[in-house]
Amino acid sequence: MAETKTKFDIDNLQLDETEKFHLEHLISVCNDQLEGFDKNLIERAFKLSYHSHKGITRASGEPYFLHPVAVAEIIAEEIKIDDVSVAAALLHDTVEDTEVSLEDINREFGPTVAQLIDGLTKIKGVFKTKNTKQAETFMKLLITMAEDIRVVLIKFADRLHNMRTLSHLPRKKQMSIATETLELYAPLAHRFGLFNIKSELEDLSFKAIDPNGFKFISRKLKEKKESREEFIAEFMQPIRKQLDISGFNFEIKGRPKHIYSIYKKMMRQQKPFEEIYDLFAIRIILDEPHKKEDCWRVYSFITDAYTPIPERFRDFISVPKTNGYQSLHTTVITSQGRKVEIQIRTRQMDEIAEMGLAAHWKYKEGSQSAVLDKFVNWVREVLENPRPEAATEFVEDFQLNLYTDEIYVFTPRGELRTLPKGSTPIDFAFDIHSEIGERAIAAKVNGKMVPLSHVMKSGDQVEIITGKKSNLNPDWINHVTTHKAKSRVRQFIKQEERKVSDKGRELWEKKADRFKLEISDQDLAKIARKLNFASIQSMMYSIGAEAMDVGKLSKAVKSFLSKGRVDEEVDESRFPPGITSEEFDDKYFDTAQESNRQALVMDGSLANIKFSYSKCCNPIPGDDVVGYISRAGGLKIHRTNCNNLRHLLKTEPEHIVDVSWSKPAGSKFIGALKIIGEDRVGLINDISSLISNSLKTNMKSINVSSDSGIFEGTLILYVEDLKHLEMIIKKIMNIDGIKQAYRFE
Repeated sequence: MAETKTKFDIDNLQLDETEKFHLEHLISVCNDQLEGFDKNLIERAFKLSYHSHKGITRASGEPYFLHPVAVAEIIAEEIKIDDVSVAAALLHDTVEDTEVSLEDINREFGPTVAQLIDGLTKIKGVFKTKNTKQAETFMKLLITMAEDIRVVLIKFADRLHNMRTLSHLPRKKQMSIATETLELYAPLAHRFGLFNIKSELEDLSFKAIDPNGFKFISRKLKEKKESREEFIAEFMQPIRKQLDISGFNFEIKGRPKHIYSIYKKMMRQQKPFEEIYDLFAIRIILDEPHKKEDCWRVYSFITDAYTPIPERFRDFISVPKTNGYQSLHTTVITSQGRKVEIQIRTRQMDEIAEMGLAAHWKYKEGSQSAVLDKFVNWVREVLENPRPEAATEFVEDFQLNLYTDEIYVFTPRGELRTLPKGSTPIDFAFDIHSEIGERAIAAKVNGKMVPLSHVMKSGDQVEIITGKKSNLNPDWINHVTTHKAKSRVRQFIKQEERKVSDKGRELWEKKADRFKLEISDQDLAKIARKLNFASIQSMMYSIGAEAMDVGKLSKAVKSFLSKGRVDEEVDESRFPPGITSEEFDDKYFDTAQESNRQALVMDGSLANIKFSYSKCCNPIPGDDVVGYISRAGGLKIHRTNCNNLRHLLKTEPEHIVDVSWSKPAGSKFIGALKIIGEDRVGLINDISSLISNSLKTNMKSINVSSDSGIFEGTLILYVEDLKHLEMIIKKIMNIDGIKQAYRFE
C-alpha cells in the first residue's frame, strides 16, 4: 500500500521575497535568542504554514499567515523556549483551519510537534454546561498543559498577539476577548511567573475595556517620566557608590508599575493618580559571578543609606514562590518621607522573575525542573474529579487561587506547605489529605488550640486534630480558600441539599396521590418558574426545608390543570392606587427614557427600543459603552469598565450589542464627583455657587463630612457629557482649599 503524503511537497515549496524576508527575520531571532535550534525544522514549518493559509486574511486585512509567524517570534524572542515550540507555533492553526491533518504533522515534523499541535486543537466541550464557554476554554487549556507545559506557553503567545491586534475586531468581540483575557489568561500567566506577558495582557485588556482610563494613566506616566528618572538617579547615588567600591557587577532598573495595576490601586483606594505614590520599583540585578548570598550584602548597603520599613521586608530567596520566583524585597523611607520599593536579585533570578517557569527550560536544558514539576502536579491535583455542573465555580476558585498571595506554614514535623493567603486549618487539612480534611475537628497553631476558622499566617506550625468519622460542615464554605477544600465542602452541601429535596419530593408525591393530581415534570418546571424557583429541585428543597408549604404547590398545580395557568399573588401595595404592576413598569420605563430618547445609535441607526442607563456605572456621553438586551426586551446601557458587564459578557454574551452615542442637545445624565480638601467656613457655599450659578449645572444631591479639619464630599450632578464633567472638575480644583476632585466610581 502506497504511503499517504501531505498535500504539499514541503521541500519544494517556494516563497516570494516578502515571505523570505519574514522567514529570515524569524531565523535571526531564533539565532539570537535560542541556545540551539534546527534551522531546517523552522524553515519547513514556515513554508507549510504559509502555503496552507495562503489566500486567507485576518480582520485587519493582512494575510493570515502573518499571525502564526508573529506567534512564533513571541515564542522565540519573548518566551525563549525551544525550536520545537517555534515550529508548533508556526503550525498551531493548520490542523483546525486548513486541509493539513495531524497525521501530516506527525509524518513531516515528528511526534513531539504533533503532540503540541494536538494539545492546541483539542475538541472543545470539556464542559458543556450552559454559559460556561470560558470555563470550557480554561479547562481545555489546563488539561492539555498537564500533558506538556509548552502547550500553554504557545497558547499565551497566541493570545498575546491576538490582544495586540484586537482593535481590528468589532467592539462587542473586543470586549468579550478582553474580559476573558483579564479573568482567565492573565491570572494563569501570573501563576506561571510570566510577569511581562501577564502585565501586557492586563494592560491590553484594560485598553480595550476602558480606553479613556488607559489613555489617562498613560499620559500621566509620560508626564512624570523625567522627574521619576531624576529621583531614581539621586536616590541610588549612595548605594551605587558603595556597590562600585565593593566591586559589584550590577545593573539598576527603575521602571513604573504597569498601567492596569495602577488603575486597580486607584479604584481600590478611591484615590486620584496624583495620590498614588508607589508608581515604580527599583531593581538591583547582580551579574556573574555573584550568587544569592551577595543579595544580602546589597541589602545591608541599602539599609545603611536609608531607613527600612520592617513590615515591608520579604525574603523570597530563602522561601521561593510556587512558580520559582526569588528576590529580596524591601521598602525604605527617605529623609523627605518618600517610600521606595527595592528588589534585589541575581541575573538568573531576574530572568525567572520575568519569564517564570519558561525560564527553567533555559536553566534546566529543556527538561522540566523540580519547580515546574511541582506546578504541573498542582494543576493536576485541582483537576481531580471535575464535575460539569461546577465548571463556573471551578474557574472562579482557580482564578482566585491564581492571583492570591501565598503563605508558608509547617506541619508538626517541619514539612513546608504553601497555601493561598487567607487559608485556614481546614485548607491545611485538605492539603495534607482529603480524609484528614473531612475528619478535622480542631487545630493547634504554634501549640495553641484555635478554631478551624482561624486565619493562618506565614511561619505558623499547624497540627490538625481529627475524629473517627466525617465532621464535614456546610458552614466551612465560608472559611476555606483553596479549590480542593471548597470543592469537597460544596459536594457535601449538595448531598445534604439533595436529602432535603428528596424529603420535599416525598411530601409532594403524598399530596399529589391524595388529591389525584397528575402532572408532567415539564409542566411542573413551568409552575416552579412561576413560583420564582430556578428548578423543580430547588422548589422541592423549599418544601423539604419547610420554607414553603406543600399546599401552595398543590394549589398552583390545581390552578394550572384547570385554567392552564397559575394564579399569581402580586403585592399591589407598592403601586399607586388604580395602577397595576404592568402599567407601573411601563410608565416608569417610559419616564426614565423620555429626555434621552435618541441619545444612542445601534447598528448604524438611532436605537428604536426602550433603553435605560445602568445605575451600577452611570454612563454619560463620552464614556465607552455597550448595550445589554434584557429578557424583557429592554436595552440597558453599561460602561465598558463596569464589573456587572463583565459578568454579563461571561454568562450572556449573545445579549450584548454594540452602541455609540448620538446625544441630542439638552440631554442630562447622572455624574458623580468626589471632593477632598481643607474644611473652612463657606466652602460648601463656594462649591454650590460655582456649580449652580457660574456653571449653570443642577445638583441632584450633595453629601459632605468633616473630620479633623479635612472636608470630604460626594456630589451627584446632572451633566451633558464627559467633557462637561471634566470641565466641572477643573473649575472645582481652582476653589481655595480643594486638594482633590475626581469622578467617583
